Amino acid sequence: MFTQPDRPSGRGQPLQASPVKNLAASRGFRVYQPATFKSQDVLDDLRSLELDVLVVVAYGLILPPAVLQSPRQGCINIHASLLPRWRGAAPIQRAVLAGDAKTGVTIMRMEAGLDTGPMLAAREVEIGADDTAKTLHDRLARLGAELIVETLHAQRLGGVREVPQPSDGVTYAEKINKAEALIDWHQDAVLISRRVRAFNPWPIAETRLNGTQLRIWEARPLDSAGMEAAETGAGTLPGTVLAATREGIDVACGRGVLRILRLQLAGRRPLFAQEFIKGQRLDGVRFAPVRPA
Repeated sequence: MFTQPDRPSGRGQPLQASPVKNLAASRGFRVYQPATFKSQDVLDDLRSLELDVLVVVAYGLILPPAVLQSPRQGCINIHASLLPRWRGAAPIQRAVLAGDAKTGVTIMRMEAGLDTGPMLAAREVEIGADDTAKTLHDRLARLGAELIVETLHAQRLGGVREVPQPSDGVTYAEKINKAEALIDWHQDAVLISRRVRAFNPWPIAETRLNGTQLRIWEARPLDSAGMEAAETGAGTLPGTVLAATREGIDVACGRGVLRILRLQLAGRRPLFAQEFIKGQRLDGVRFAPVRPA
């Protein structure tokens, strides 16, 4: 079993093992944690295993040709999108940000290009209006586990047909940059709500309240009836709190109104809106910055 080296994490930054390492160790598997696959010793370790196939899932390193060619039947990747849409590092978050109606899992044979290899199997799921990157990730993880088992079984029986990816519809899911989490209140409420969902559980969409970081964990855009109830007036500045009630904290956007349902001040725990407003007066407050720096 190969996984990333232990990384600093949490308060005090102690080294933490990956979930893959912990599970593998609990099952008695030998665990390899190379920092790179460019070392000859690492390649020798891999070749000594005499693998038929190597399954790769969100490994986080580019595998050189020597690794891809080491197993008898090559390397197979479980990718969390319907290729060729969202090749790259952050397919789940990018699908939510783009407002895609569906996504899925693709099993593909790896080659030198970035997620360009032929497809062995695929299965789609709908993206719900309340799906976050976490909830979607968890659904796709279960689906990917089921599909890779089915695919490997079919491959052993000679029942897998490799299909080249189409050249049309290619998009790239760039790695998430923490700066993207800063909310621009001039945007449409629908777009901001996607940002909130896409960046949950990391890096978490954020704004500022009186100069202090305020993370937004859960929010939704109001429909036309909800907007009327919030009594938005022409000329209301984006980022202005229109109402703060048990139902949520309604904030004016460039277009529409965003209702914040769960939020967190720096150094505090996340709270639902009805608890948060017990300790904060928000009516008329304007969240800032309203545009990313």
